[in-house]
Amino acid sequence: MYATQQGQANYSAPQNHMPLVDPTVIKAAGHIYYTYCEVHPEIIGQPSGVAISRLTYRGKVIFTQNPVLLPQECFVPLNQIESYMY
Repeated sequence: MYATQQGQANYSAPQNHMPLVDPTVIKAAGHIYYTYCEVHPEIIGQPSGVAISRLTYRGKVIFTQNPVLLPQECFVPLNQIESYMY
């Protein structure tokens, strides 16, 4: 009730925040991404991130902006992988 009186009843989190991802998943996504870069140095396109299973930590490098994910998968953007590694 206090929030309603203060005009904050419809507060929602900003849309530009990344959803929280388990650090183990980010580390596994980084391993997948950097292994892909080592094995395929001839690939020219810029990947957008890695789609990875939260259960098995298996994943694939993704080049589209809006990947379609399976229910147990999450998408780890490239900028989040790079910021976690450094």
